[in-house]
Amino acid sequence: MLQNLETLSREARSWPFEQARNLLAHVLKKRLSDAERDAAKLLIDAGKTDEALATFEALNKPVILETGYGPSGLPHMGTFGEVARTTMVRNAFRALTGDHWATRLIAFSDDMDGLRKVPEGIPNPEMLREDLHLPLTKVRDPFGTHDSFGAHNNARLRAFLDSFGFDYEFMSSTETYRSGRFDAALLTMLERFDKVMGIMLPTLGEERRATYSPFLPISPITGHVLQVPTLERNVERGTIVFDDPAGGRTEVPVTGGHVKLQWKPDWAMRWTALDVDYEMSGKDLIESVRESSKLCRAIGGVPPEGFNYELFLDVEGKKISKSKGNGLTMEEWLRYGTPESLSWYMFQSPKSAKSLHFNVIPRATDDYLSFIEQYKTQEPAKQIDNAVWHIHAGQPPESASPVSFALLLNLVGVANASTKDQLWAYFAKYLPDATPESEPVLDRLMGYALNYYEDFVKPSKTYRLPDDKEKAALLDLAERLKALPADTTDGEVIQGEVYAVGKAHEFEPLRAWFQALYEVLLGASQGPRFGSFAAIYGLPQTIALLEAGASGELAGR
Repeated sequence: MLQNLETLSREARSWPFEQARNLLAHVLKKRLSDAERDAAKLLIDAGKTDEALATFEALNKPVILETGYGPSGLPHMGTFGEVARTTMVRNAFRALTGDHWATRLIAFSDDMDGLRKVPEGIPNPEMLREDLHLPLTKVRDPFGTHDSFGAHNNARLRAFLDSFGFDYEFMSSTETYRSGRFDAALLTMLERFDKVMGIMLPTLGEERRATYSPFLPISPITGHVLQVPTLERNVERGTIVFDDPAGGRTEVPVTGGHVKLQWKPDWAMRWTALDVDYEMSGKDLIESVRESSKLCRAIGGVPPEGFNYELFLDVEGKKISKSKGNGLTMEEWLRYGTPESLSWYMFQSPKSAKSLHFNVIPRATDDYLSFIEQYKTQEPAKQIDNAVWHIHAGQPPESASPVSFALLLNLVGVANASTKDQLWAYFAKYLPDATPESEPVLDRLMGYALNYYEDFVKPSKTYRLPDDKEKAALLDLAERLKALPADTTDGEVIQGEVYAVGKAHEFEPLRAWFQALYEVLLGASQGPRFGSFAAIYGLPQTIALLEAGASGELAGR
C-alpha cells in the first residue's frame, strides 16, 4: 500500500511529506553519529531503508508520534484534527521509507490531572463539585457508566477515534505514572530540580513563582492533586516534602504515581520517557513548546520534531472558544457532511487560519469529491500530493458521487423533498441502474443534503422577480427544452441550450445569465451546473419551473 513510493515521496510538495522528511532527518540526527547519519541517508535515499535498518542498530526502534488529550471534556474538533493530521504525517513517513520502518501513534490521555472546575452541560454537577481536585480517574462518573469521569471520557475518546478508523495506541497518564514507566525520568527531574526551576520561574508571574513546584503531590489523606511548594527534596530517597493542608508536613516518593507533574514539565518528561519523535500542536502553544523543549533537554531528552498549526476562526473571523460556543462541533459537522469532507478540510493549509462554520461544509464536501475525480487522471507524482491520497492512506476510492452536493441541495429545495426515497425517484431516469447499494456515497450525501437544506438553506432562500430581459430568456429556454425529447437526460445537451439562450439574449458577462437562473428559480446567488440539475430534475419539471419563474410565481414563496 505504502511501498515503492520512496522516489515520489522525496519530491512530493504537500505538507505531510515535508513534515515526514523533517521527521526522518530528526530521527537520524537523534540516533546516529554524523558519519553514520550520512551513510544511513544515502541508503534511505536510494530506496534501501531496510538495509539502513539492518546496518544501524540504533534505528531498529519504532518512530514514535504522539497526540495529547485532556479528558476533562469530551473529544472535539481539535482532537480529530490533531490525530488526523498526525496520521497523515505518519503515512507520508511510511511511504518515504518504503514502509520498512515501524511507527507508532500514541494517543495520550492526561487523565491524572486534578479536576479544577465542573464542565458545563454535565449531569450530576453536584457530584463533580464534591470531587474537585481529585485526579480525573478518581472523580466519580456523573454518567454512571464507568469507574470514573476520566474512564468515561477515555472510553468516549477511544470510541471516537475508532469510529474514524485511526490506527493508534491509547495511553493513560494515570496508568503510565503508576506502572513505573515514568520513574526514571521523574527521578532525573528531581535530581535536576534547580535546572527545571531555572527554566520555569522566569515564565511565571510573581505570585505564582513564590509557590511553584514542577511536582504536584497526591495527598495521601484526601487524594487531591495539590499545587503546593516543594519544601525539601531527597534525591537519594527519591522523595519530596511538602505541607499537606489535610495532614501537615508530608514526604512522598516522586515515583509510582505519588506525584503528577505540572503540564509543561509533564510534557517534557513524557517526550523523554516515551522517546517521542513527533508531536504537533496549536499556534497558541508555541511558547509552551519552546519551554517544554528546554525542560526536555534539561533532563537529558531530545525534543520531538513537529509544527504549530493555525487555530480555527468562526464565521466573523473571531477565535473559536468552547465557552462562547461560537465554533462547530464534530456532531454538527457529521450531521451535514461526510467524515472525508472533514478530513479534507483538516488537510488544507494547516498553517493558515480558516473559518470553521456551517457555511464551509458544502464547499468542503464538493472539493473532496472533485479531488477524487482529479486523482483518477493524475500522474503518480501528482496523485501523491492530492489530498485524497493522504485522507485514504494512499488508497482513495475509485469513485465518489455522480453528482455534487450543491446539486443535491438545490434538488432538495426545488423538489420540496424530505426523504431519500423522493430524491432517488428523480434519479430513476438519469441513473437507471443506480441504487443506494451501488451508489452508497450518493445515498449518504442525500441524507446530509436533506439535513443541511432544512436547517440552513431553506430559511435563507430569497427568490426575486425577473426583469424583462431575463423573463424573455427564461421563456425562450423553456421553448427550446420543449423541442428536446421529454426523456432527455444528457446534461451536456441541456447545458448547450442554456448557453445558447444566454448568448442569444446578449447577457454580458454570460455568468449574469446563470446568476439570474439561480436567483429567480432557486432563490440563491449561485448553484449547480444547470444542465446536470435539469437532467436529474426532469425536462418537464424544469420547463414548468422556468415558466413559473418567468411569471413571477416563485417570487411569491
